[in-house]
Amino acid sequence: MTSELTTQEQFDAFAEEVARELGTHCRTAELTDYQRGLGRLIIDGDGRALRLAQPDERHPDRLKIHAALPDETKMTAPSIGVTARSARHVAREITRRLYPLHAEAAQQAAEITARQEAEESGRRAVTEAVAGALPGARIEEQYRRTRIIWQHDTRPPGSRGPVQVDSVTVVVGASGEGVQAEVSGRPSSMIAMLAAFAQASQG
Repeated sequence: MTSELTTQEQFDAFAEEVARELGTHCRTAELTDYQRGLGRLIIDGDGRALRLAQPDERHPDRLKIHAALPDETKMTAPSIGVTARSARHVAREITRRLYPLHAEAAQQAAEITARQEAEESGRRAVTEAVAGALPGARIEEQYRRTRIIWQHDTRPPGSRGPVQVDSVTVVVGASGEGVQAEVSGRPSSMIAMLAAFAQASQG
């Protein structure tokens, strides 16, 4: 027998029943970020969260259940469709079908986070080294890379005339394993810089 779920109060009560059937110290809470229809959040004792939703009021017995992830910008949260035959049926389908997907997605999310943190750490170390060699440089963080810009006005203090700038722009790659540099300015400065670079490379 399908449960009657046409009001938020009925849906909240049904979610409470599902939480009891799931066990694992489950509790329910308001689903604040859902606008399309009826919804409720179920959170278990381990902090694992599920979003129960009724996306189409024309089919009140059809539920969509999403497994919430800590950061859903990195990957899509898994979900299943379930008929609201009974709270026990919904809980059984969550345990049988959604929890394994949730565990797999949480593992993948943790691996992505670990990779990104290692990548950012490597990039940050190289950025600090480059910025240390270019005192006064400006640092701009971009998606998976860092741009370092150093500029120096070569005119003697107090002199007038066109601005003469030596500049170095360095882009540090995603994990800091490579950098790309672009330099411009007076020939004397550039030749001295290239000579120093060649000498250092041979040393």
